[in-house]
Amino acid sequence: MRFFFLLALVAGAANAEVRLPKILSSHAVLQRDTPLHIWGWSDPGETVSISFNGVTDSARGDRLGRWSVYLPPQSAGGPYQLSIAGTNKLLLDDILIGDVWFASGQSNMAMPLAGFPGSAVVKNAEEEIRNANQPALRLLLIPRKPSAYPLNDFDGNASWTDCTPETAAKFSAVAYFFGREIASREHVAVGLIDSTWGGTPAEAWVSLDSLSADSSLMPVFATWSKMANEQTDLPAVRLAEKQEDEAARQAHAAGPKHPWHPNPESWDPAWLFNGMIAPAVNYAIKGVIWYQGETNTALARAPMYHKVFSTLIADWRRQWQEGEFPFLFVQISSFRSDETENWAIVRDAQRQTLSVANTAMAVTVDIGDPDNVHPSDKQTVGMRLALAARAIAYHEDVRYSGPLFRQATPEGNSIRVWFDDAAGGLVAKGGASEGFEIAGEDKKFVVASARIDGAGVVLTSDRVKSPKYARYGWQNAPTVNLYNTAGLPASPFTSE
Repeated sequence: MRFFFLLALVAGAANAEVRLPKILSSHAVLQRDTPLHIWGWSDPGETVSISFNGVTDSARGDRLGRWSVYLPPQSAGGPYQLSIAGTNKLLLDDILIGDVWFASGQSNMAMPLAGFPGSAVVKNAEEEIRNANQPALRLLLIPRKPSAYPLNDFDGNASWTDCTPETAAKFSAVAYFFGREIASREHVAVGLIDSTWGGTPAEAWVSLDSLSADSSLMPVFATWSKMANEQTDLPAVRLAEKQEDEAARQAHAAGPKHPWHPNPESWDPAWLFNGMIAPAVNYAIKGVIWYQGETNTALARAPMYHKVFSTLIADWRRQWQEGEFPFLFVQISSFRSDETENWAIVRDAQRQTLSVANTAMAVTVDIGDPDNVHPSDKQTVGMRLALAARAIAYHEDVRYSGPLFRQATPEGNSIRVWFDDAAGGLVAKGGASEGFEIAGEDKKFVVASARIDGAGVVLTSDRVKSPKYARYGWQNAPTVNLYNTAGLPASPFTSE
């Protein structure tokens, strides 16, 4: 029996067909002005020929059948055909050369144009979907797949598609609005890759190599271990909830409200990197747009966010081997959560991550919905990310950041807060500045009166005679109204 099994394996290997990763399909966008990486699998030792836009090259499968070639960089253009010939022949049609942006994160990036039925909608969704025929955009939606080890290909039926009302309705709204703006301004094809999973922590998206290489990240594993142990009774809990729902249905009564239970594997450190990032790192990109952080607001996770997030950025740049590509991220918005979460700490951790080279942050605290963790205004989010891309990735001379805290200096019975990105002065929309607090040596913060003075704000309070610290927007759902003259909002911060 063993002999025939081995014989079948050998026969199967001998008849293996040339295969491409799912990320290489018809309708794809390949990154312009960088070597074009084409790779796949074949029989060991098989010669594979690759032809694209007048360029031909070949590769030979290694002992595991893996092959790889890099074609010379090309300028934006297309459509072209990509031909792969070995034992069999593959022909990919409608390939464009342009810019590829990788969109990732949790539910606010995952939220499609069609919204989340019954819980969240995108502003003007019907009109946006109706107008979503965008020939310059191509979309790739990655199936959700956690894995204990790095995969070499995506799961399911991932493939590039044209951007139509049907495909855009199921695709990340933030990524769509971002890509539409970039395509219209750069006049090139834009490929958008949506690799997202709602309700997931940042550490699930970082490789195990990077998480385990730094001892200061060990609390990540302790938090995960505690969460994993709490899942022991999850099957019984779900069964009990199902029985409660059925009893309510039989009694023609409203069903009880059950707590949300995350997919345990989607929270495991590195598992989403393994299944949803690792298969893409051979595919050249222009940069990343990222919207995540809400899950890390839990009190046990929030203090670690700056370290985890900066590790994630460094990890992805190392994995892609393209240098310090632009990494543009959204600061989490406002939500009236509860005492088990601290959104302010995560927002400030994101602000501090701007110390990492070639990053930019879109502030959204002014366009949130305190009663819904999924705000409807995804257009403004995409536009602010696109502003950052125009400056960071395309080197336009545009103002893309709102006021950012520089320092706080005590001045007698007041304290002056200095801001960067406040050229031309500051503006308090709707009246007096709101959202500022100050504290003395005891760090007991109280609401402060604020007076704009050029590129700074002077804060006072009768309750603090010698202020030493200042903060702004330091609540889960703060009321804030400070902007620069470009109309971009100030980031929350603390000077502690």
